[in-house]
Amino acid sequence: MTPPQLVVHRDKELMAQAAAARLITRIVDAQAARGHASVVLTGGRNGNGLLAALAAAPARDAVDWARLDLWWGDERFLPEGDPERNVTQAREALLDAVPLDPARVHAMPASDGPYGKDVDEAAAAYAAELAAAAGPEDHGGVPAFDVLMLGVGPDTHVASLFPELPAVRETERTVVGVHGAPKPPPVRVSLTLPAIRAAREVWLLAAGEDKAEAAAIALSGAGEIQAPAAGAYGRSRTLWLLDAAAASQLPRALYPPASA
Repeated sequence: MTPPQLVVHRDKELMAQAAAARLITRIVDAQAARGHASVVLTGGRNGNGLLAALAAAPARDAVDWARLDLWWGDERFLPEGDPERNVTQAREALLDAVPLDPARVHAMPASDGPYGKDVDEAAAAYAAELAAAAGPEDHGGVPAFDVLMLGVGPDTHVASLFPELPAVRETERTVVGVHGAPKPPPVRVSLTLPAIRAAREVWLLAAGEDKAEAAAIALSGAGEIQAPAAGAYGRSRTLWLLDAAAASQLPRALYPPASA
């Protein structure tokens, strides 16, 4: 487990802009090193805010978008094009504005797709897609994502791994169907903690006063079953990106004076 690093920004707008700049740099570095990059996107207001900031960043053209694989950490199991789906929101915020290779945009299945209403079959299919993209040197049946981003919910959930529910206890499968999520819609598809931990870097995004208690709990030694965000970490780096409001309940010793 890599100990988390924290960066605290003045407000959510600055956090989104700085995170977008950081992501551009990370993608460009990965593409320079290996010819391609792999990123896992997150939804929610902070994930979409980052994508919108990336769309507006002049440096976005430094990315070779055709050599970027995009995956998702979770998805609402709704019909294709539903405005509540993470992929729909991501397309609006960024994806439709950049020259991606459609074959490298790996959206999670929709409820009106080939698996119908069977969310568990849809999850198994996404796991198979991840496994097919993994190389022999990769870990746990998924590609070695360069960056995997996660929003942190007020209840400490990440992806669609909610406290105490079966999905957060999964130790073998990389993708699961989620039933009875406490946040609507109740049926979702989600990466599991083993898949998340296969990423080179995991970035957790939290902005706003409603995230302050969750950040404090997750960063204060809580168990991952009770606080799923505490169990999200990368193989080489775990980065918490927060605004001042979300960091307001953290002990000052947890983040450095140099935080922006």
